[in-house]
Amino acid sequence: MESHLHSMTDLFAQLGLPSNPEAIQAFIEARRPLTAPLADAPFWTPAQAAFLRDQVEQDADWADVVDRLASGLRRPTA
Repeated sequence: MESHLHSMTDLFAQLGLPSNPEAIQAFIEARRPLTAPLADAPFWTPAQAAFLRDQVEQDADWADVVDRLASGLRRPTA
């Protein structure tokens, strides 16, 4: 089975958030550094949190880009 690789733009669109590169960068910069598990962050809606949690737990197609988002949010601010 072929795995589909999703982009950060795809993930933000899936989450119902603005998905252009500038909006994604602004989202990450405004919310980092994240210390909690990604899906437990207070800025997600319950549906967004459930999606993020499920994708990682199921090692689904979205898991890689969800992990990349988590990594970006964990970096300290410059």
